[in-house]
Amino acid sequence: MASRRAVMTLFSAPDEPQSHRTRIVLAEKGIDIDVISVVRGRYPEDLLDLNPYHSLPTLVDRDLVLYDARVIMAYIDERFPHPPLMPVDPVMRAQFRLALYRVERDWYELAARIDRETDRKHQAQLKKELRETILQSADIFKIKPFFLGDEYSMVDATIAPILWRLRHYEIELPPQAQALSRYATAMLSRPAFRASLSDVEQAMGNAA
Repeated sequence: MASRRAVMTLFSAPDEPQSHRTRIVLAEKGIDIDVISVVRGRYPEDLLDLNPYHSLPTLVDRDLVLYDARVIMAYIDERFPHPPLMPVDPVMRAQFRLALYRVERDWYELAARIDRETDRKHQAQLKKELRETILQSADIFKIKPFFLGDEYSMVDATIAPILWRLRHYEIELPPQAQALSRYATAMLSRPAFRASLSDVEQAMGNAA
């Protein structure tokens, strides 16, 4: 699919899942966008002026400034509707929104705590909690090739950054989680996912 031209800029952290999932959605849509890699705590002045929360990711589309990954992703999906990343049916759409909430609350919050934690013992406990939390959802991935459906969705784009970081977090999936492992392999081998990776994230996937 040919890339679409868009006068858009994304301020993105090269190493954290919230920014990563936003880049995945952009890549899945084939959108041409200027991505500015920003190290947390070292924000350029224009970002400080645009976003009162000084948070990442931040999307600038002409006069529109958006912050919060889910808000950005929803805007991108609505502005560039093909391929759609949310179901049309309102019941399924609500279920997918609830799934997004749960992944953000359960997986993303633990990942953020792992990244912030400096005590190795506490970090190891958090990694164990993340592994157990992910495995609680393992049976879901036996049902369909994508998250509860036959088409790639916003939920898949949100799950993928955490699955990509499992090796970096030294988390291994057990043999009984074969369906989840197959799902991870499929999601992480998508061309759009590979295109979304920053140099830092490339190194995460190559971690020993």
